[in-house]
Amino acid sequence: VLGGRFWFRSYSASWLTGNEPLSILPLSLQPEEGAGKAHYKLCDRLKLEKKQRRMCRRDPGVAETLMEAISMSALECQYQFRFERWNCTLEGRYRANLLKRGFKETAFLYAISSAGLTHAMAKACSAGRMERCTCDEAPDLENRKAWQWGGCGDNLKYSHKFVKEFLGKRSYKDLRARVDMQNTNVGMRVIRAGVETTCKCHGVSGSCTVQTCWRQLLPFHEIGKQLKQRYESSVKVVSSTNEATGEGEIAQARGQQPLPGPSEPIPRTMDLYHIEDSPSFCRPSKYSPGTAARKCYKDKNCDAICCGRGHNTQSRVVTRPCQCQVRWCCYVECKQCTQREEVYTCKG
Repeated sequence: VLGGRFWFRSYSASWLTGNEPLSILPLSLQPEEGAGKAHYKLCDRLKLEKKQRRMCRRDPGVAETLMEAISMSALECQYQFRFERWNCTLEGRYRANLLKRGFKETAFLYAISSAGLTHAMAKACSAGRMERCTCDEAPDLENRKAWQWGGCGDNLKYSHKFVKEFLGKRSYKDLRARVDMQNTNVGMRVIRAGVETTCKCHGVSGSCTVQTCWRQLLPFHEIGKQLKQRYESSVKVVSSTNEATGEGEIAQARGQQPLPGPSEPIPRTMDLYHIEDSPSFCRPSKYSPGTAARKCYKDKNCDAICCGRGHNTQSRVVTRPCQCQVRWCCYVECKQCTQREEVYTCKG
């Protein structure tokens, strides 16, 4: 994170399948200045397939929304895993190597990135940043005589259609492709399941004789929380021939019922699937920088984060705003309080 913005490094994407939103890597999140077809250049800076580039170029708001979705997904991932060994380190080779494998963490990346793209697109429509979509259309609300449609709902219908077309149809010829698509779909389904109806009353003295109602998506933090819970209960599926390629008969691990054949899609569920056991993430590897020097919280997660190596304790003096009060009308006044605190970091 540099200057409050999320920056990515580029890398070769020859092994990517094209259906991982987090693999669409911008050089930065700073849109280029300029008029006219400036968004064409922005689309060209993303790693897009031919069809995806065409969809990006046909609406000036798409490129910016894609970048917003990538940043939002990555930052939410880091927030959800901030207290764990794998803290969603995505810089450079770590993300590339993770996406090559079938870990639980890979499953989460697929889900959070497709959820981020769906969420960002629906919000961009309702915010008026897109040319091809606006507010959501009135849903089938009960008692329409009393419930008058109004406000500006998040356009999930358009967003879902766009994301499915953008990611494209994928074959189910091997286990990895099927698992990746399942995890991608789970991200979109969690968004769809989290739509809420918000209403505002109208009438004499707030009698609420008429309500203006619109549909809103849950805050993305809530989406991330739900996907984190699904990560914790991710189901391992295996191949009887080759776990890496998924060729052969496919079954869930631990003696559960077998999944459909290779030519059939995985049943519509809300489970995340993985095909490999995750590494420990304790030591530096091609998947993470390890946990040496990571900040931890004594009596809470130091033992787990530090992998039994122990932790260092440092004492420091910090100054923070305190005793804040709102002053009429428009500013907050705070005192500066100094206190000593202890910081715990994992030993190497």
